[in-house]
Amino acid sequence: MKKYIIIVLPLLFSLIVQAQQKGSVLIKNGTVLTITKGTLETTDVLIRDGVISRIGKDLNTPKGTRIIDASGMYVMPGIIDAHSHIALDAVNEATSPVTAEVWTGDAINPLDVSIYRALAGGVTISHALHGSANAIGGQSETIKHRYGTVDPDVLRMKEAPRTIKFALGENPTRVHGGGQGIVPRTRMGVEAVFRSSFSEAKQYMQAWDKYNDGKNNKGFKGTAPQYDLRLETLADILRGEVIVHCHSYRADEIYMLMQVFKDFGIKKLVFQHANEGFKVAPELAEFGAMASVFSDWWAYKFEVYYSTAYNASILHKNGVVTSINSDSGELIRHLYHEAAKTQKYGGLSDDEALSMITINPAKQLGIEKNVGSIEVGKDGDVAIFKNHPLSIYTIPMMTIVDGIVEFDRKNDADDMRIYADPDETIDVTLYGTGHAGDRCMQDAQFLFYK
Repeated sequence: MKKYIIIVLPLLFSLIVQAQQKGSVLIKNGTVLTITKGTLETTDVLIRDGVISRIGKDLNTPKGTRIIDASGMYVMPGIIDAHSHIALDAVNEATSPVTAEVWTGDAINPLDVSIYRALAGGVTISHALHGSANAIGGQSETIKHRYGTVDPDVLRMKEAPRTIKFALGENPTRVHGGGQGIVPRTRMGVEAVFRSSFSEAKQYMQAWDKYNDGKNNKGFKGTAPQYDLRLETLADILRGEVIVHCHSYRADEIYMLMQVFKDFGIKKLVFQHANEGFKVAPELAEFGAMASVFSDWWAYKFEVYYSTAYNASILHKNGVVTSINSDSGELIRHLYHEAAKTQKYGGLSDDEALSMITINPAKQLGIEKNVGSIEVGKDGDVAIFKNHPLSIYTIPMMTIVDGIVEFDRKNDADDMRIYADPDETIDVTLYGTGHAGDRCMQDAQFLFYK
């Protein structure tokens, strides 16, 4: 037994150390899709210590740098998924309409094979979101796909701002009004939860401001207000320190939340799904809200029956920063195909389509200074494709995170791509026989089958 421990512990330590390293690699002779600086033919990209240091032709190879020949292939920024639940085993703290005190970062699973499968589709970053059972759900985590570690801290993108999940519509009303007989039972009730929660948070802020002012001026003799993590998080939203990502479908509710946020002076807002976002695209642009949408999913529940595959294009052409997301451990591997649909539905250019899975989701997560395009000074997160990534014939060949090759189609072991047991029994009465739609109610379905 001791012998096995001696062997295994160094192995685990080496995996952690490897995942924390920044790599150096020279990608030569590729067609570089920078996204923000145009397309560069037969161009090299040098990544040193995890950062893009040079872009040009016939670059010299620094000592100790791995060389990758990308001749005839396409080099693009690592794909970013602004709405995902991979690396999470449970995403809904469905015990209250407001659970701002919880954080998905406390439950990141670095051993989830879905991370590797995402890498196999060129995805280097995902947004590990809380679910949509609550009007105000938990805080979420932006993760880098540094697969091969047992330490969840390695996955955290420490440069990313804090985010939190809100939800409109059927999910919070069914869970709380329908399931527990408490507010919200209606769409009116969802708005009431937002307004009452932010009003309470303002009072909490004022109490702390009064206490701190008095303490600083040596004139306050009372005790400090009681610390409350839920209210502290809501106060941070009011302060502009947290980006709200809100599960949404109907245009009237999208418009409603923007009015609530205007009343409370909140500006950082990204609508997730936003199937009817096209109906209020000018209003979204005027507010400065962003939208992370499906390319062509709808009709999987009542409030999602009205939609269009032109949604992303309409939003984009109205000036809304728009991304295409997966909300799926399977679709995350095909986001380049999902982005290509914006060309079929809306006629977007290559750069416009690819921006929806690169620089735009980076903006929505507040990390556009670090990732989302191939530029000197940005993180060495790169995906290499055989054939253009928007082509139906494209094949992801290699995915690089911080200069470390995390996926290599040619050289990775075959058993890295083994799927779940094909003989596993699935309860179709619970999950349905086809696509079940968004995964934001993952692990909360039992609430509807009592």
